[in-house]
Amino acid sequence: MAMAISSCGVSFQWTNSSSYSSGKGCKYAGQAVRALPIRILTVGKKRSPGVQLLVDEYIGKLKSYCDVYDVQIRSNPKNARNARAQVEDEDTAVVNLIRSDDWVVLLDERGADIGSEQMAELLGDAGNTGASRLSFCIGGPYGHGKQIRERANISIKLSSMVLNHQIALVVLVEQLYRSWTILKGQNYHR
Repeated sequence: MAMAISSCGVSFQWTNSSSYSSGKGCKYAGQAVRALPIRILTVGKKRSPGVQLLVDEYIGKLKSYCDVYDVQIRSNPKNARNARAQVEDEDTAVVNLIRSDDWVVLLDERGADIGSEQMAELLGDAGNTGASRLSFCIGGPYGHGKQIRERANISIKLSSMVLNHQIALVVLVEQLYRSWTILKGQNYHR
């Protein structure tokens, strides 16, 4: 089964991830891929030491493949009293950190359900868009606001379950590392 996602004039075509037994199913496996710098924008409260340790470990591994920047955005930056105002304030803070030439990936429970090989293809495809940077956005406790949803080039989900921002961040950095090993034809992902 094939899945196509089209957003902002860029179309992606992926094969059902269950048909992959190794990175050989990824169209870029073992090929040269333009490595965009990655920024991970996470809205939330201070991270637990254990989460930060894991994030630092995977970012350290990822730096062998591309530049990675971990940007933490304080949840509820203006101490709003209601959820809508909080989301709007967080939304503005995130959008203000995104450049016009960023390729933006929104992590959202309603996003496209992709596998590891498809994430690797997303990284490879993003390198061909003309963007200068890849920005992954993890929302706060009430999700993403309207501005970032409209600005995003693609929306994906990491799981069918809702994940808190700290767990989503750990899953994301691990999947980014796994994706690069798939792209490079290395053994980690097997």
